[in-house]
Amino acid sequence: MFALSDFKAREEALVSTLKRLVESESPSNDKEAVDRMGRLVAELAGRLGAEVNVEAQAGCGDHILARWEGSEKKPGFLILCHMDTVHPIGTLSENPCIERDGKLFGPGSLDMKAGSAILLETMRALRENDLSPVRPVTALFTSDEEVGSDSSRPLIEKLARESGLTLVLESALAGGALKTWRKGVGDFEVIVHGKAAHAGADHEQGRNAIEELAHQVLAIQALTDYEKGTTLNVGVIQGGTVSNVVPEEARAIVDFRVLEPGEAERVLHVLRSLKPSVKGTSIEVHGGLNRPPMPRTALMMETFTQAQGLAGQLGLDLHEGGTGGGSDGNFVAALGLPLLDGMGGWGEGLHSRREYVEVRSLVERAALLAAILTDWKFA
Repeated sequence: MFALSDFKAREEALVSTLKRLVESESPSNDKEAVDRMGRLVAELAGRLGAEVNVEAQAGCGDHILARWEGSEKKPGFLILCHMDTVHPIGTLSENPCIERDGKLFGPGSLDMKAGSAILLETMRALRENDLSPVRPVTALFTSDEEVGSDSSRPLIEKLARESGLTLVLESALAGGALKTWRKGVGDFEVIVHGKAAHAGADHEQGRNAIEELAHQVLAIQALTDYEKGTTLNVGVIQGGTVSNVVPEEARAIVDFRVLEPGEAERVLHVLRSLKPSVKGTSIEVHGGLNRPPMPRTALMMETFTQAQGLAGQLGLDLHEGGTGGGSDGNFVAALGLPLLDGMGGWGEGLHSRREYVEVRSLVERAALLAAILTDWKFA
């Protein structure tokens, strides 16, 4: 088994690889940029002995699939990373990729290019020490996680069903805690149709869509139930044209999060049954659940406990917790399959121009990943 000091000696290589990835800007909606990042990942994985395939996509960046053989020809590890970020091209000039005070700054450094760097350098360490994972490793680098994983979800679910353990290299909680639960995530749009009229000469003939939407906003927000972990947030409202016209249309975009299984169905049933309060208006509702909940189940805790034991052998104290944010791990958990989420680095500033990852987290996570790949006991 590797020691933590073995990966401390690889700190410079970990930082160097991460810098290359961060400096390849890759916003989700820029296929050319994400594909450029994909070519870099494919090149690095190929140099480490992986069999690399490109899963071509028309509407988003291509997904990269890298496979390494293991000692046993049995269902092995699926490792999930995503290449896309929320940051537009040019953010690198505002948050340059620099190392300072034990932190590596840069757009996407934490979410989640650190995960890709950790994986690649861990596989390099195994290769240079003539070690093989106990079972085959399949690494999937996706291009659309930040925008819902619409194109990658079928591939994620297929590969997870073929694997014995899924590792999600998303960022960890503060201090390195793994994520043993996540909320399910969804969104929907409420569109209200009214009737336009002159606000002065013909006001009584109008049907104010914004007035109706105001009623619906209050009803939607009231569905929040903190005890159940259910939240609804009306985050965007649009409506009307000018102040002297009764608005004919208004719309709201709503984010909702659920923790308990069955809550999504309850919320969606209520939303799809909304009735207008203002006579002469009508309502449309579009949307649904994007990521199912990832509950803290007995299987989740059994999997975490084994990882915690391996961390202890490295001298690391591994904890667990949860978050309201979703990941591709939600899809795997919904299939009832074992996974470890939050296996990437930790830091601060997710989705902001102050984003950074702590350098020591790269070292600790690479050591833990190596231990899992070489010593994991499958059920």
